[in-house]
Amino acid sequence: MGKIFKFSFFDLIRSRWSYIYFIFFAVSTTSLLYLSSDLSRAIVSLMNIVLLLCPLIGTMFGVMYYYNSREFTELLLAQPIKRTSIFLGQYLGLAVSLSISFVLGIGIPFLFYGAIASSELMGFLTLIFVGVILTFIFIGLAFIIALKNENRIKGFGLAIVLWLFMAVIYDGLFLLSLFAFEDYPMDKFSLVMILFNPIDLCRILVMLKLDISALLGYTGAVFNKFFGTSLGMAIAMSCAMVWVAVPAFSLVQISKKKDF
Repeated sequence: MGKIFKFSFFDLIRSRWSYIYFIFFAVSTTSLLYLSSDLSRAIVSLMNIVLLLCPLIGTMFGVMYYYNSREFTELLLAQPIKRTSIFLGQYLGLAVSLSISFVLGIGIPFLFYGAIASSELMGFLTLIFVGVILTFIFIGLAFIIALKNENRIKGFGLAIVLWLFMAVIYDGLFLLSLFAFEDYPMDKFSLVMILFNPIDLCRILVMLKLDISALLGYTGAVFNKFFGTSLGMAIAMSCAMVWVAVPAFSLVQISKKKDF
């Protein structure tokens, strides 16, 4: 697995898409910091970009990489190599390469503007953590979609639908349910719904670190009361790691049963 990871990583880190991904975040971050000169505002603005773009890029890159490297994967499968080593190596190679491009793209401008010595250091680190977690989650989900669908068009379509559901439709259904049952206590329901969507979970983590949960009104007070405690934060972090582990585990199980 180490050799496959190394090959995939160096192959992807040298690709032009990794450079474009890095340049996009570097230019966006530098522009926001230059225009606002306020680290907190820049982090809030970047949060919206990261929560939409990292899942989208991770999903698209995951599906695209699997389909484009299918012949190479079949060649590896003909060798005495475990399927677990092949697919986990490719998955980790893609996820780590994209994560490095993201971290450098955001990290370098923030370091230049003195994020290490500022009071917003934890908010900045949380934003980095959120972007990396979402990258790993959605690349894993993309690999699962590609493994389940031989047709490329169907695979790309399902990947877009997955991102659209998690980023947009899920929140709409969530808000609709809150309005429909506003006469009933919805505290626990809201907390559970947040945990079942990694994008919403990551958004809450960043907002709590920046202490802007008050913008959500009563809902923000509920989230702050639960996630603001040590136990709540531990549960949120654990759920984020579960979201990373479950797609990776499912990827391994599906690859073992798939007939290539």
